[in-house]
Amino acid sequence: MSHLSYMEKLLDGVDVEWLPLKEVLVRTKGTKITAGQMKVLHKDGAPLKIFAGGKTVAFVDFNDIPEKDVNREPSIIVKSRGVIEFEYYEKPFSHKSEMWSYYSDNDAIHIKFIYHFLKLHERHFQGIGSRMQMPQIATPDTDKFLVPIPCPDNPEKSLAIQAEIVRILDAFTAMTAELTAELNMRKKQYNYYRDQLLSFEQDEVEWKILEDVASFRRGSFPQPYGNSEWYDGESCMPFVQVADVADFGFTLHQTTKQKISKLAQPKSVFVEKGTVVVSLQGTIGRVAITQYDSYVDRTLAIFTSYKEDINKKYFAHQLKAKFDKEKEFARGSTLKTITKAEFSKFQIPIPSIEKQNRIVSILDKFDVLTHSIQEGLPREIELRQKQYEYYRDLLLSFPKSHPDEAA
Repeated sequence: MSHLSYMEKLLDGVDVEWLPLKEVLVRTKGTKITAGQMKVLHKDGAPLKIFAGGKTVAFVDFNDIPEKDVNREPSIIVKSRGVIEFEYYEKPFSHKSEMWSYYSDNDAIHIKFIYHFLKLHERHFQGIGSRMQMPQIATPDTDKFLVPIPCPDNPEKSLAIQAEIVRILDAFTAMTAELTAELNMRKKQYNYYRDQLLSFEQDEVEWKILEDVASFRRGSFPQPYGNSEWYDGESCMPFVQVADVADFGFTLHQTTKQKISKLAQPKSVFVEKGTVVVSLQGTIGRVAITQYDSYVDRTLAIFTSYKEDINKKYFAHQLKAKFDKEKEFARGSTLKTITKAEFSKFQIPIPSIEKQNRIVSILDKFDVLTHSIQEGLPREIELRQKQYEYYRDLLLSFPKSHPDEAA
């Protein structure tokens, strides 16, 4: 890219000063609000966004929370519990009190430059958080984290370098955002046709509760958690957890995030390729059909045998549609769960096997575009994300290597 040669000239020979984040940005607090209060206060179209952990948000009116808790500066939001990550937001917002955020009050510091640098080192913070039973970090973890400031003695040039890096990286994120918007539109289209194809009148086909259609059991997590011998060594096998099950469609990620050793395998539950699994805890209602032999976590239900003549993919579609429509099955505040008794009573329509096969054939055509890792929009989004990460690594690798711990 032509702008890379420009960046090489821009960065050639520049000094870089590494400073603790607390000396570069201003940290702000959130507001005392519960998930239940967020749900009650939420109004579609309201102007103030409230962030909680993960993807949980609410939109409220300005008078719904104290004015002192409203952040009006473009900021980096630190999601400090559960899924640890950083999010950039420019409009007025607040967040739950256990989280925090940063903004810049220095004209020589570009807030998005710092944001991209923190995203580059997100895994560092996730590694810190993973040491806790519930993954979490504390304010000193980010306050003391060192960030690079190019040309500290020349604020004008420093800002020019930061802004150019932000411009290049934002171009990639904009392309990803456009593709993601297209994918979301395709998902809505897919969901519409899926719902039409999977909907039956009560007297049109036979309806059966889940326990009369298939046998299922929970997986198991090998103990003890912290024993590295359970996860290292030869003959490790994929270990499927909720995070490995795609948000949309029925594919697992190409490789599981965790593998378990031969020592741990007898403590878990083995499933063969082609097994339907469903998440019943945490992120409830994710459905997948395994593409490889694996072991399965206790947060997932495993369907081991069927009492009806049924197409596994049709069965998986019906389970996913059921969860999408009936969110009230999710219980708990932080860790959602559904009981086996509730799950067993799900009603599934059972048309002829010929009709099941025809429905699956139609939905598979949408699946190629919207779900496939190898082709279609998800593949394109994945490539753009990798491109962004490549240039982010390249542009944010300053002359001095970044220490893992603050000075």
